[in-house]
Amino acid sequence: MARSTGDTTKKDEHPPADFVVVANRLPVDLEKLPDGGQRWKRSPGGLVTALEPMLRARDGAWVGWPGVPDVDVEPLVEDGLQLHPVRLSAQEVEDYYEGFSNGTLWPLYHDVVAPPAFHRHWWRAYRTVNERFAEATAAIAAENATVWIQDYQLQLMPAMLRELRPDLKIGFFLHIPFPPTELFMQLPWRARIVEGLLGADLIGFHTPGGVRNFRWLATHLAGAAPVRSRNEVTVGRRTVKMGAFPISIDSANLDELSRTDAVIKRAAQVREDLGNPKKVILGVDRLDYTKGINVRLRAFEELLEDGRLSVEDAVMVQLATPSRERVEHYQKMRNDIEQSVGRINGEYATVGHPPVHYLHQSLPRDELAAFFLAADVMLVTPLRDGMNLVAKEYVACRHDLGGALVLSEFAGAAAELTSALLVNPHDTDGVKESLYAALTMSPQEGRKRMRTLRKQVLTHDVDRWARSFLEALGLDPEPRT
Repeated sequence: MARSTGDTTKKDEHPPADFVVVANRLPVDLEKLPDGGQRWKRSPGGLVTALEPMLRARDGAWVGWPGVPDVDVEPLVEDGLQLHPVRLSAQEVEDYYEGFSNGTLWPLYHDVVAPPAFHRHWWRAYRTVNERFAEATAAIAAENATVWIQDYQLQLMPAMLRELRPDLKIGFFLHIPFPPTELFMQLPWRARIVEGLLGADLIGFHTPGGVRNFRWLATHLAGAAPVRSRNEVTVGRRTVKMGAFPISIDSANLDELSRTDAVIKRAAQVREDLGNPKKVILGVDRLDYTKGINVRLRAFEELLEDGRLSVEDAVMVQLATPSRERVEHYQKMRNDIEQSVGRINGEYATVGHPPVHYLHQSLPRDELAAFFLAADVMLVTPLRDGMNLVAKEYVACRHDLGGALVLSEFAGAAAELTSALLVNPHDTDGVKESLYAALTMSPQEGRKRMRTLRKQVLTHDVDRWARSFLEALGLDPEPRT
């Protein structure tokens, strides 16, 4: 949602920052208005939600792209955050971001669900942009500062930054899965990526599998030497640590939001708007080919086809947040999903009662919480996912202990949310049976499972994730007073 820029101030000079977060995007986006003016709006995404409170508590700085190409923006303080924009040209957005980051690395790291493309000009742009981020960070970091670099768009940056500023303490966290070694070896620039990451003092992954895969590659591609500990290698005179740090959410805040009268009333209104079906099935995803949206649509369709469900029994709501609209894979996927929704509704709807309600739009946080509270079954079926915070958000909102979670075993969250109904998203029959089991589960079993899930999610929140990473990096996790 757009917000006022009345609390936005520019400063000619910023003091050097002792703690710096670096990500592809700033926590706010610069938005061009029809009248030629500009305003800032909060960026969507779990990364902002996860890191902003930790950075704000430490009076740190955030380095990132403001979201608009070919625009020079001076450093600024926005809502108490020190922001340092990095400029990207339209061509760099096409080659570095849409190209190498999302046309090469994203599909490669997600088990080649779609074929990655290996273009040399994409690689050159990726290298150039990583250099620019490293230079911008080196210029604002105080002596002996801690820098926390985020995600797959900036994997070359740790080594580049270390060369510029060997005094810095550097951490890197990968928010997507790290692939099996056999898949990673397809990458023509595989050694350069590994060498780039080894510039960090600590490299974080969601799961122990990511740690194992990277450790093998570090020793085979970059000359790193294994040490007795499974989670360390030496590079020259330096020791590089690796660890599994499953990211989470601000679960207490979501739990509190879901208990408000406004959200509870809106959840009841959602069910009424849907025709008060016996059961509501919900999917909430960024529109991405890794999310398995087609899998769950097919499973629901077959239950209708088999006569085991009807529109009076259950309706499905699929919220698909727009994503990477200019990338060809995404355009085709959106068309395929919309055709499937049309086919299911054409075959099984009655007047005023479609079995699938499809919304291709973003929803505000309180509205999303109401949908979570209204849904009897949450379907989270990615073919591959680093973590999947939606699964945890659903659990955090179920203070009533209602609802059931059907979760792909190939989401990082599956390792923690073991009381969910875990499914192989490649197995349509398995997804179908688990969906039916969730819809017909006894209230007693449902409450037992949800109680266990909520204990995990409310205990292991985003603050605990960030603290555990910073402690492993050697930074005192307590904010300044």
